[in-house]
Amino acid sequence: MAEYLPNIRKIQYEGPQTKNRLAFRHYNPDEVVEGKTMKEHFRFSVVYWHTFRNPLSDPFGVGTAIRPWDDGSESVENAQNRVRVAFEFMEKLGVPYYAFHDRDVAPEGDSLRETNANLDAVAAVLKEEQDRTGIKLLWGTACLFANRRFMHGAATSCNADAFAYAAAQVKKAMEVTHMLGGEGYTFWGGREGYSTLLNTDLKREMDHLGAFMNMAVDYKKKIGFGGPFYIEPKPKEPTKHQYDSDVAACVNFLRQYGLMDHFKLNIEANHATLAGHSFHHELETAIACDMLGSIDANTGDMLLGWDTDQFPTNIYETTFAMLSILKMGGFVTGGVNFDAKVRRESFDVDDLLHAHIGGMDTFARGLKIAAKLREDKALDNFVAERYSSWDSGIGASIEKGGETFESLEKYMLEKGEVTPNTSGRQEMLENIINDYI
Repeated sequence: MAEYLPNIRKIQYEGPQTKNRLAFRHYNPDEVVEGKTMKEHFRFSVVYWHTFRNPLSDPFGVGTAIRPWDDGSESVENAQNRVRVAFEFMEKLGVPYYAFHDRDVAPEGDSLRETNANLDAVAAVLKEEQDRTGIKLLWGTACLFANRRFMHGAATSCNADAFAYAAAQVKKAMEVTHMLGGEGYTFWGGREGYSTLLNTDLKREMDHLGAFMNMAVDYKKKIGFGGPFYIEPKPKEPTKHQYDSDVAACVNFLRQYGLMDHFKLNIEANHATLAGHSFHHELETAIACDMLGSIDANTGDMLLGWDTDQFPTNIYETTFAMLSILKMGGFVTGGVNFDAKVRRESFDVDDLLHAHIGGMDTFARGLKIAAKLREDKALDNFVAERYSSWDSGIGASIEKGGETFESLEKYMLEKGEVTPNTSGRQEMLENIINDYI
């Protein structure tokens, strides 16, 4: 097979002492941590949109990316060639998964029928490359936010035809995802929200969104797609308020419309901070509801305050993330998906490699630190002691449902006052984290 990236060799693990910038220092796919290899823990995934389609433009300037394999056209042939380049890149990087939007991999045609045919033609090459390399599809999704037909939203649009088009587009994207053996399917409501309530019937839009998701569930059953659906929370951008604003809002929506059995959440770090939460908080909230399915690995710039989608380099953040994921028992169908892009000034192919290598190493360090913390029970014993009043006596009785307001009033009238049982020790716990890092 002809090489499209002949100057890139397969990225290898060389250990922390290597001086080679195009090698892994900490991510060793075969290293076993808590009974699983790193490759099994992370299920790393490259996103098609940022890595192979993002021109690195911004509102103030045109794209800067140099992608020598791309002829700049929107032809099916160019899209098929791009697939072969993408899989060579992912094969040399050593990731087992990828993810895509339908419009990333194949161009739109002059009609829905032509657009579907274009997607089929490119999907055939995706299947060939999956079979050749063993790289799998983590999840697929439909782009329901870029085309002007979705200016008012898709499933929440005031235009019923836009709703119908979105349904047809998701139907096709689900079929292609299923054909490619995708392990899940993701919904991100890029324009499912509002810019002002003055022109918005919020309840009607939410009801339409609930109906849309239930239609998707029905079709999932019809075609025999066995993977979970994911919803990816985000509070704003491009709308002022999106209905999938954070984990709590998504869980409430799914409960309200009878969808809890069919969905998990795909949590993105940068979206969490835009919602005013930490990534750690959103992961723990999803886990508490048994709703964490997958993660989008990136970070934002706190001085910019918008969705910068930078590659993760913060070891504290990946340590906290892996503490949560290990506690959950790890991923089943989800994984660590690099929904991240290089900076506009980082325009060549090597920058894509440096970015992914750094992100994979950062998560590997987080995994090893989290596993050591768990092995030493460095945090567990303190947490158990802090909640010890619930393990016996009145606390145990409350948790078993054996108390009422009346019985608890009687208990406190006899006891008299609350005595704090342990200090929070936040400063000490933060010092412990620093010791392990």
